[in-house]
Amino acid sequence: MVERYAREEMSSKWTQQARYAAWLEVEKAAVKAWNKIGLIPDEDAKKIVKNATFSVERIEEIEAVTKHDLIAFNTSVSESLGEESRWFHYGMTSSDAVDTGVALQMRDSLKLIIKDVKMLMKSIKKRAKEHKYTLMVGRSHGIHGEPITFGLTLAVWYDEMKRHLDNLKQTLKVISVGQISGAMGNFAHAPLELEEYAMKELGLKPEPCSNQVVHRDRYARLATALASMASTIEKFAVQVRHLQRTEVYECEEFFAKGQKGSSAMPHKRNPILTENITGLARSIRAHAVPAMENVALWHERDISHSSSERFWLPDAFITSDFMLHRMNNVIANLTVMPENMMKNLNLTGGLVFSQRVLLELPLQGVSREDAYRIVQRNAMKVWQEIQQGKATTNKKGESLYLQYLLGDEELRNSLSEKQIRECFNFEYYTKNVSAIFKRVFK
Repeated sequence: MVERYAREEMSSKWTQQARYAAWLEVEKAAVKAWNKIGLIPDEDAKKIVKNATFSVERIEEIEAVTKHDLIAFNTSVSESLGEESRWFHYGMTSSDAVDTGVALQMRDSLKLIIKDVKMLMKSIKKRAKEHKYTLMVGRSHGIHGEPITFGLTLAVWYDEMKRHLDNLKQTLKVISVGQISGAMGNFAHAPLELEEYAMKELGLKPEPCSNQVVHRDRYARLATALASMASTIEKFAVQVRHLQRTEVYECEEFFAKGQKGSSAMPHKRNPILTENITGLARSIRAHAVPAMENVALWHERDISHSSSERFWLPDAFITSDFMLHRMNNVIANLTVMPENMMKNLNLTGGLVFSQRVLLELPLQGVSREDAYRIVQRNAMKVWQEIQQGKATTNKKGESLYLQYLLGDEELRNSLSEKQIRECFNFEYYTKNVSAIFKRVFK
C-alpha cells in the first residue's frame, strides 16, 4: 500500500494535467511580473490570474491541427479569458513556459526523492543500531575474511546514502532554475526585471545567461545523481540477495503468510524484491545517457532533447521513488539470523583469526616473512581438511586452526598457549564499533 501510494503521488506530478498546470503557473507569474513593472493593467492581471484555465482535451484537439503543444495550450487558455487574453504569453517564447514549468516539476519531484532517501536512511539507522554487535563474517572476493558486525555493514549503507542525500540537495539547487528571457535569450522584448520578479514568485532562480533554453547540463546533473543513487541501492539489494542464498542464509526478505515462491517448487522463498530493485537500477542508469547527450543542442536551441525528456524525466523520478520505497520495505522488514551468521563465521575452523596471529609475531621479534609463512602454513592445512569435509572443531569446541597453531613448534617458540588463544577473541574485532558508529551517526 505504501509503495502504491508513493508511486501515485509521484506519478501525479508527471501527468499531462500536471504539465500544463506548471505552464499555467509560469504564465501567471509572468503576468504578475508585467503588472508589477507597469505594462499589464491591474484589472486585466487580476482577471488572468483568477480565470485562466485550460482543458487537456481541448489542447489535444487544437494540437492535432497546429502541431505545436505550447500554441495549443495558449489557445485553450485564451478561450477561458476575454480581451485581457492579449497579455497572456506576452514577450515570451515557448521554452520560457516549457523549461520553467519543467523546473517546477523537477523541483517538486526531487523534494519527494529527498524525502524518500531520508526515510530509507532512518530505517537503515534503526536496523544498524539493532545489530550493532551482531557478529558475522566479512567477505573479500566472496571468501571469508575477518569478523565484522552486521551493524557495520548497515553503517556503511547509511554513510553512502548520506552522500547521496547531500548530492541530491545540491542538485535541487542546480535544477531549480527558470527563465523568461524571450527568443534567443536576449531579453529584447522583456526586461531582466520581469524574469527576476517571475522567478521569485515561482520560488526559482533565474538562469544567469540563457540562450533559448535552460541549459541541459542541469538535467544531466539530475540524471546522473539519480543513476548514482540507484547504483548504491542496487549495491544493498545485491548484498541482501547474496545473504539470502541457501548456502549463506544469514538474512532473508520478509516472506508473508500465503506468499508463494515458485509455481513448480513449493519450498522456494526467493529474494524477489531485491531482484526487482536490481532491474530498476539498470533502467534508471540508462536515462543518464540521453540526458548527457541532450547537453549539446544546435546553436541557441533545437528540440532534439524534448522527445527523450518527455520519457526519461517522469520515468526516472517515478522509478526512483518506487525503488526507494521498495528498498525501505526490504530493510525495515528484513529477517536477520544471528545464529546463522555465527555458524558461518565458524565455518572455516578459525581461519578468520589468521591476521591476528600474523600481527602478534612481529611484536615478538619474528620477521614479517617468517610470520606469514608460519601462519599460512597452518591455514593451508585447515583448508585441506575443509575440502575433505572433515570437522572444523574438536569435541571441546576448539577450532581446527587453533589446534594446528598450538601444535606448531616454531610458532610456540615465539608465542605461548595463552597468547595464541587470546588471538581467537571476537571482542578484539568489535572494540571500535562504537567509535565508528559515532562517526557515521553523529
